Amino acid sequence: MHTPHAHRRVALIDMGTNTFHLLIVEMPTKPGDKPLVLLRTKVGVRLGEGGISRGVIAPEPYARALHTLAGFKEEIELHEVEEVRATATSAMRVTRNGPDLVRDIFEQTGIQVNVIPGDREAELICEGVRQAVDLGTEHHLILDIGGGSVEFIIANQATIFWKQSFEIGAQRLLDKFFPDPSGVFPAAAVEAEQQYLGTVLTPLIEAVQRYRPVSLVGASGSFDSLADMQLGHLRSEAELPPCTELSLDSFRESYRHLLSGNHEQRVAIPGILPMRADMLVVAAVLIDYVLGISGITRIRTSAYALKEGLLAEMMGL
Repeated sequence: MHTPHAHRRVALIDMGTNTFHLLIVEMPTKPGDKPLVLLRTKVGVRLGEGGISRGVIAPEPYARALHTLAGFKEEIELHEVEEVRATATSAMRVTRNGPDLVRDIFEQTGIQVNVIPGDREAELICEGVRQAVDLGTEHHLILDIGGGSVEFIIANQATIFWKQSFEIGAQRLLDKFFPDPSGVFPAAAVEAEQQYLGTVLTPLIEAVQRYRPVSLVGASGSFDSLADMQLGHLRSEAELPPCTELSLDSFRESYRHLLSGNHEQRVAIPGILPMRADMLVVAAVLIDYVLGISGITRIRTSAYALKEGLLAEMMGL
């Protein structure tokens, strides 16, 4: 006989353009207590692969998305979850068949996906980061490099001063500047990407000059990978501490390493997931660009992002 839990169990799904995340928690009964994490998992779906730059989700990623959500649904049932919150971002926001995927997911799993705008995504990311990193009273630049979009937020622990989402995620940058992923990323491509960022990120340049953030806090797979490269080995989702200090020297070293190799050599670097090897190159160019325009020398990574932001919001933190 199924007895309802005294504790409410909640599942949070973050359907990104590269990675789908599932977080299952038991909500605390007492105020001030932390939720108990029952499951934290992610799947590299690469929803934007072979289509995002054309405004469509290609058939293979479409099938991978449905397959992944069927798996998530099993975990949700296994854990006897009462409430599911599923959000989708860039890939499903801007593609012609995004709404079809939302409908198919609902028909096949009963999970209702909420496609959120970039502004809302930025807010939730900031809220998630605040659970991992104490931002204090100084201004910090938060950066989330997704596959489809990139969110920049300038905030402290209490206030968001400026935020913007740009549709320049790593899959899009790959499509645009890295036509031959088997090879080396040539200096001309680095230059081309930097020039492109200079035109697209004008609002960021102005915001950075205005608010002068003192550090960079990166929340996304690319930053996890750079922290893993610094360590020299790949960590599982469960092993990631909420916050990791990423030394500037380590970033510069990783950046040089990524730019000097071809695909095979990048995949062989300890700490890199093969699906991220090429994306990491275009992401590192973006990070380097941001460091250049801001003069920031301190980098931290946050293991928490959108789904932790949703959770904090649900708990009324």
